[in-house]
Amino acid sequence: MPDVPANPFASGTMFPGPGRIRYLVLAWLCALSGILYLDRICISAALGKISEDLHISNTGGSLVLMAFTLAYGLFEVPTGRWGDRLGARRILTRISLWWSAFTVLTGLCNGLTSLILVRFLFGAGEAGAFPNAARVVSRWFPQQERGRAQGILLAASQTGGAVAPWLAAALIERVGWRATFAVFGSIGFVWAAGFCFWFRDEPSQHPAVTPEERQLIAAGTSSAQPPCEVPWKIVLRNSSVRQLSAIMICASFNSYIYFSWFPRYLEKGRGLAAADAGMMTSVVLACAAAGTFFGGWIVDRLQIARHPEHGRVAGPTAFLTAAGMLAAALLCSDHRYAVLLTGGSCFATQATQSLWWSCAIGISGRHTGALFGLMNSAGVFGAMSSQLLVGVLADALGKMKLSGRQQWDPIFYINCLVLLTAAGLWMRFRFVPVENSTDNSN
Repeated sequence: MPDVPANPFASGTMFPGPGRIRYLVLAWLCALSGILYLDRICISAALGKISEDLHISNTGGSLVLMAFTLAYGLFEVPTGRWGDRLGARRILTRISLWWSAFTVLTGLCNGLTSLILVRFLFGAGEAGAFPNAARVVSRWFPQQERGRAQGILLAASQTGGAVAPWLAAALIERVGWRATFAVFGSIGFVWAAGFCFWFRDEPSQHPAVTPEERQLIAAGTSSAQPPCEVPWKIVLRNSSVRQLSAIMICASFNSYIYFSWFPRYLEKGRGLAAADAGMMTSVVLACAAAGTFFGGWIVDRLQIARHPEHGRVAGPTAFLTAAGMLAAALLCSDHRYAVLLTGGSCFATQATQSLWWSCAIGISGRHTGALFGLMNSAGVFGAMSSQLLVGVLADALGKMKLSGRQQWDPIFYINCLVLLTAAGLWMRFRFVPVENSTDNSN
């Protein structure tokens, strides 16, 4: 995709002024991640209505949710690698157009089979968004600013996720679930057009970047290097890659319970109305958004980029806190206190996301797109496990004549164990950059 001539947006007069164009780049990425999660999570609020209209069981709902996650994992690495080769501008534009189209098409499905197929293709479209966003952060922000940039970016994604259940529930009541997907899907088309027009892959290519800002960025980033083959043998032997992948599996198991099933849990387990369940889910995900923002500040405060060993304290502390607050939530009969404690648990777990991003970018070097994609896609195993387990377990316990919290709480007891496992993995983490590794890394 050739560069277009300079345009009015590039002058800096309508947006952040000279020396601050990288923050406008961050704003574009924040909009991307917010829309991405808005479109990804809105199905959790719509799942009840979809299941009723299309006569889909909880297990069938699991298959629909898993179709997205499977495709997302399968295409994460190759799409991240495309970004390394072709540049994030091309790939992020394609990603946004693709996923937006299949968000709209979700509203046209008329049965389980078509829903699974469309959500699979939707996941294939979203794959690679965060690896390419990570590549942009690594090229546009000096090392000392990346923690905050990552925290803000991840907070934006969680904000989109927080808005989705409440907004989707409200729209579904007014226009139905089919039209709701059409509304949500249309937003990504607008983002893609603006981003492709304005963004450049390197600060040196953007006419609005001043020499001073270019020098600041260059002083704190690795020099641009041409794409080369990924040393997969060394990568797979690298201890940091394995540990971060395992941590992502646990974190995704936890996250996707809330992204996929929490409104359903509040309706069936806690007895809330659909609109109230959507609002309460938004509260929990808003806490998660606050956690990602706070986590980015902590990453810079602890100077994780220079001292990654500090993550061996911050990571375990966060996950142990999360497990304790979730256990306390399960002891509450009042749903309001339970939701607040659950929100605290999500705050703690999501506070580690910037820490994970900083470590992942740091060990990946010139292969950020591909290796970030590899480690991020490992979360598919955790996400699919929780998506499947919730539906299958709810149906199995329902057949045993259990209902309410007896039918829906057991998954959260399992989740407590997963959070404790994540804490243990962070305690064992060692920072070993891939480019410094040898075949004997362990």
